[in-house]
Amino acid sequence: MRFLFLGLLILSACAETPAPQPRYFLGEPYREGGLWSYPKEEFALDEAGIAAIMPAATGLTANGELRDATAMVAAHRTLQLPAIVTVTNLDNGLSLRLRVHERGPAQAGRIIAVSPRAAALLGASGPFRARVVLDGNASRAAIEGLAGQAAPLPIATAPVGRVERESLAPPAGARGTTQAVQATPRAEAVTATAAREPERLPEQVIRGAPGFGQIWLEAGRFFRRDLAQAQAARIGGRAEPFGPPGRQQQWRVRSGPYPSIAAADAALARALAMGQPDLRLAVE
Repeated sequence: MRFLFLGLLILSACAETPAPQPRYFLGEPYREGGLWSYPKEEFALDEAGIAAIMPAATGLTANGELRDATAMVAAHRTLQLPAIVTVTNLDNGLSLRLRVHERGPAQAGRIIAVSPRAAALLGASGPFRARVVLDGNASRAAIEGLAGQAAPLPIATAPVGRVERESLAPPAGARGTTQAVQATPRAEAVTATAAREPERLPEQVIRGAPGFGQIWLEAGRFFRRDLAQAQAARIGGRAEPFGPPGRQQQWRVRSGPYPSIAAADAALARALAMGQPDLRLAVE
């Protein structure tokens, strides 16, 4: 009876977890944690903000891989999946290469969530100031050939009309040939869609110098100063010129800096309660 019960448990667990089917995934815009996210393909990301720790969960990720709390993996709100990033804990200078294969973090004001094992190697037990840098070449290689990508648009060649031709004798002094020249057939482009085993990144920690950045609440960027000032008044912040001066001068709205993550979270919560749509916590 005992063995029958254990067997039923094993069968139940197997039935609940579908087989992994790693694929390319982007997805539609979605709302989570009070903020909208707009996924897009990107290969040059470099941002600093607050990182979270992923919950230890089972099942499949957004792109069909198995969740594994011990792997060097992460979740991001907008990057194509999978992607390869380097995450640095700015508080101690420790860095890790991680494979992004999940959507998240669910909490507003977080730029990435790392697996529990990755967090331990980065010396983090809770939210931490982090820099996220995308490896463009590795990320392109990670998605190459994966199922789920849009098929390339067919391009039809222009019709070729009938061409009348005749063989002419070679000019004086030239060497003629009677050998026919065969056209080299053009290889057809083949898009691979077979699933492959996801790359398991090593636990390779790189130690660097800690980064000293302050935490800010950003509430949008504008090309008009009056619109930026109106937005700044709503959150109790200020409008600052951003980027090179000129006819296309931008203005960013932000408040802070805040002395701690908790203080920044409180400011973010107040802005969310006022219905502000374009908010993020940044480290600079």
